[in-house]
Amino acid sequence: MSGAGERVRLGIIGLGIMGEAYARIYSQHPLAAVVAVCSRRRERVEEIQARYAVPHGATDYRALLDGPDLDAVVVATPDREHFGPALAALQSKRHVLIEKPMTTSVAEADELLRAARTAGRLIQVAFNHRWLSAYYQAKQLIAAGEIGAPLAGYARKNDTIFVPTEYIRWAGETTPAWFLGSHDIDLMRWFLDAEPLEARAWGRREVLAGRSIATYDVIQAQVKFSSGAFVTFESAWVYPRSFPSIVDSFVELIGTAGHVHLDRKCESLEVSTVEKFSYPKGFLLAEIFGRLRGAFPQCLEDFLFAIRENRPPAVTGEDGRQVTATLEAIHRSLETGRSEPVAPPVPAAS
Repeated sequence: MSGAGERVRLGIIGLGIMGEAYARIYSQHPLAAVVAVCSRRRERVEEIQARYAVPHGATDYRALLDGPDLDAVVVATPDREHFGPALAALQSKRHVLIEKPMTTSVAEADELLRAARTAGRLIQVAFNHRWLSAYYQAKQLIAAGEIGAPLAGYARKNDTIFVPTEYIRWAGETTPAWFLGSHDIDLMRWFLDAEPLEARAWGRREVLAGRSIATYDVIQAQVKFSSGAFVTFESAWVYPRSFPSIVDSFVELIGTAGHVHLDRKCESLEVSTVEKFSYPKGFLLAEIFGRLRGAFPQCLEDFLFAIRENRPPAVTGEDGRQVTATLEAIHRSLETGRSEPVAPPVPAAS
């Protein structure tokens, strides 16, 4: 960016459900200009270009990076495919906003951090739950000592079976912990202001395996933090379709002088029709007067502010790395049947 009044010029890599949401939100934002988009499928590229008036399109992220002048790149590919585009974008001296999880290996996350430091560019990981007003308020209360010292916690994020069977096409390439639990691990690390030390996990493969989707139905993991607190994380995606919401989300922290409960199963709205009873979602993302609003767009907006103000984002690459390290330990524990250590943060000079 050459001037404070200019828009942040963005490229978006990955045009699935989330990628299109990024395209729509940024194409409507006065501080952003979506200059280029990329997907492996040419017809999808052309569709998004036409829908959001994007001037440039590519079917290879390297071509996108070699093309128009960009200030920043959004990586919205499937979980296991974040590293390559993110590394190339940083090496080309673009800021990067990465969909959660940052990467699916600590080694890859560490390489991205080194690349960002070398290039002098920012990484923000899209852990958008931090922008939910109730979660932010909880953080302030916990930090102020309102519930005393946190002792233990519990967090679940469970989806209906619609998600791994229809919503995404690559469920067999990830797990519910990577796809869902990453948000909760980020929240608990933020709430506790402490680092995860070790993890012990259990999982079951029955329902989805019976549908030839090679992933876990449910994972539970207990993680011990440096503060002494321990937290149980639950992630599943085999709830029946009859559940009144696509996702069931709940967070609890118990302290020496109180507790915090954050229940997002029902987000203030209940609806019944002759077909079904439901809890429509709207806190993270909802269309209001023709624009997408909520915590997710606010997360995206703050990435623009971080670039324009030349400051670290609210969720840094280091934060994303620690979530990846925790999830890597959880998945090692699933394989070994033992408690596994979480890779500690790497000093910035390393």
